[in-house]
Amino acid sequence: MADEPGRGTDRSLEIGIERAHPARMYDYYLGGRTNFDPDREAAEAALAAFPTLRITAEENRGFLLRAVEHLARSGIRQFVDVGSGIPVAGRNTHDAAQAVRAQTRVLYVDNDPIVLAHAQALLTSGPRGRTAYLNADPRRPETIVEHPEFARSVASDEPVAMLLVSSLHFVADHQDPLDLLRRLTRRLPSGSRLVIAHVTGDYDPKGWAGLVRAYADAGITVRPRSRAEVAELLDGWDVEAPGVVPVSRWHPTAEPSAEPALVSCYGAVARKP
Repeated sequence: MADEPGRGTDRSLEIGIERAHPARMYDYYLGGRTNFDPDREAAEAALAAFPTLRITAEENRGFLLRAVEHLARSGIRQFVDVGSGIPVAGRNTHDAAQAVRAQTRVLYVDNDPIVLAHAQALLTSGPRGRTAYLNADPRRPETIVEHPEFARSVASDEPVAMLLVSSLHFVADHQDPLDLLRRLTRRLPSGSRLVIAHVTGDYDPKGWAGLVRAYADAGITVRPRSRAEVAELLDGWDVEAPGVVPVSRWHPTAEPSAEPALVSCYGAVARKP
């Protein structure tokens, strides 16, 4: 099926550029240019608290690509990338998946109109696959799974990989991230996968406390979680080897991989029984 990147757009969710946005801050960490003064100011404050945050971003992107390639080789043909962020040329979910299986379908989900604009320009599927973009709030699961674009993009009778890579740490405890995950995935068939990456203060509590304050000063909630708390998010799923580990240690393609303390982000892939 051909690309349909603009379908499913809800422009009521527009966010201005006068304040920082996590997707644009992440783009700044990766060396991108789709960011503005408020994003750069907030990002620099976060980097002052945790100077290796750029390593975190790079290792997180590497984990995403390795996990997607692994799942595509395992037979998964459809992916939903929730909180997808600003595209990185050649380093996106559909790039990794369609390099293995050309017919792969990918639905990207985010709630920043600048992400949407770049998705329309850059998230281009191969002729045998499909990419689409849904402008929806990842913290409101029903706006995703009940949207017509979800039904157009995801076959309900076939396993799907749901990706929440560096999304859940923007969900506060009172917003109940475990319930959010259940609402996102409860209709997925057996054999579906859940891929998560989540920052942690386990290795540098002081640095991450400062980072949390920097994000809070920019109006953004960040909730680092311990390894045990991240494992709890996967309750009811069968976690694949090597388990909940620092993203740099999840099937690394090169040795030595980045030290966990420099990354401070856990990753895992789990299968729905």
